Amino acid sequence: MKYVNNTPVIALAIVLALSACSKMDDIEPQGGTMTAAQVQETTSVAPERDALLSGMYTALGAPLTAGFSSSRPDDFGFVMIAISGDLEAADMSLPNSGYNWFSICGDLTSRNADYANPYVRYKAPYDEISRAHDVMAAYGEITEETSADIKYKVAQAYAIRAFCYLNLAPYFQFSYATSADQPCVPIVTRETEDYANNPRATVKEVYDLIISDLTYAIENLEGYERPDKAKIDQQVAYGLRARAYLYMAEYAKAAEDAAKAMEGYTPASQAEISVPAFMDVNEHNWIWGYDMTVATAQTFRYATSSSWIRPFSALSYSAGTGCYATINNLLYDQIPDTDLRKNWFLDDNLNSPLLDGLTWDSLSGQQIATEEISDVKMAYLPQTAVKFGCDPIGTTNNAEDWPFLRVEEMILTRAEGLIMSGNEAEGVKVLEDFVKTYRDPSYVAAQRNGSWQNEIWFQRRVELWGEGFANPDTRRLNKPLVRFHEGADSNVPTAFQINLAADDGWWLMRFCTSETNTNYGIVDNTGGSTPVSGQNGSLRDGVTD
Repeated sequence: MKYVNNTPVIALAIVLALSACSKMDDIEPQGGTMTAAQVQETTSVAPERDALLSGMYTALGAPLTAGFSSSRPDDFGFVMIAISGDLEAADMSLPNSGYNWFSICGDLTSRNADYANPYVRYKAPYDEISRAHDVMAAYGEITEETSADIKYKVAQAYAIRAFCYLNLAPYFQFSYATSADQPCVPIVTRETEDYANNPRATVKEVYDLIISDLTYAIENLEGYERPDKAKIDQQVAYGLRARAYLYMAEYAKAAEDAAKAMEGYTPASQAEISVPAFMDVNEHNWIWGYDMTVATAQTFRYATSSSWIRPFSALSYSAGTGCYATINNLLYDQIPDTDLRKNWFLDDNLNSPLLDGLTWDSLSGQQIATEEISDVKMAYLPQTAVKFGCDPIGTTNNAEDWPFLRVEEMILTRAEGLIMSGNEAEGVKVLEDFVKTYRDPSYVAAQRNGSWQNEIWFQRRVELWGEGFANPDTRRLNKPLVRFHEGADSNVPTAFQINLAADDGWWLMRFCTSETNTNYGIVDNTGGSTPVSGQNGSLRDGVTD
């Protein structure tokens, strides 16, 4: 097994400092779309058109640089975006070692415009928008005479475009509630003509497009029965619109859409969350997910969720180098012992009932948490996440799937939406019924530090840990980043013990150099300054106080 033992900073300097000759940087993040005529010419028969649609879905979790001379272990599309966002927030960290390709998320130097991590997180959504436009163009203008099958395919492309902007907007500007009129990201549609002078749209304009696209998708996916849960159907579109409305603080609308998205779905049971899971798109509580095929994973097996936050892969940075994803002890200590989700993370003695009966190497007879296999697996760390499983343990395929939308998210969205829109009793019942029935039999719903929103945020932070919601939730709630408490023990690496005020301009991502060099309409974010370890130790977030 081979690992690249250098820091991301060094690797990024090598890869990106020479941007003039980098194949990666030569690609325009916004542009590159085929013209409608080109698409029509090359997709004259239905199977080839369908290949565009299939490719749009495959690209969601595939390396951006696939096919180039080199690949990066931290380059795997929207799954990587989710993991990066959580590593920039408070509740998840990786060790501060030369094997941690996400270290710039830990120390928040990810605001450097010349680093590959922020480049991929900006370029992947715009590349996917380009693919969505190719699908729209391939099927031509939709009219009353257009077949339902074609309407369904075009509607999925609109939903994907909205999903892309949902993965951009929270990172480039503060919340909709506080900053609707402030610049966010450029809008690119099929009508965009001047990519070289395409200024940032406002937060409101971006969300207007998101809502418009998802509304179109909802209307045109009526009656569609998808072949598998890797595709978007009407309920997925409702779920994404519920997420958008929540980000916009349109709480009543968020609750209404969440209810429609979750119809017919039930949460994972207590038994189902008592083993490592979250690895199969067919898990009944998933509404939409990424279907990681072996073929896609083989493109570069290190560039997968299995390599980074699943501690059960025999071909991974996680197990092979001891670079395990851990939960912040500030949040871990808040989880009651009666809550089964606490077992998603190892205790200080490397114990969790989720590991009972599991073995990595049947010949060793060792406990899986402490077992070490040369060049394959290191011993686990305290608070290592064992939430995300692999099938089988010791796999080298790394073809585990990824949840983009679960019914549990929709339940918590509905609860928050109801409470915040004035239906407190109903919202509290939704919250308590879910947690008491499926997660903690002893749970009694109560405000946290005087706020129902704090309690629901706590539930989201535990339930959706590692799935990409930590950063957007912190931003939409206008909360500070609190990774450590001054004077208290912390399991966060010292270099990553950084707290940020809610209005610190360093929260906002910077635009990659390849964008500012080719889109002269961009005025970049410049607020804040590079944070330092140990800063703002007195900050509190209302959940981990």
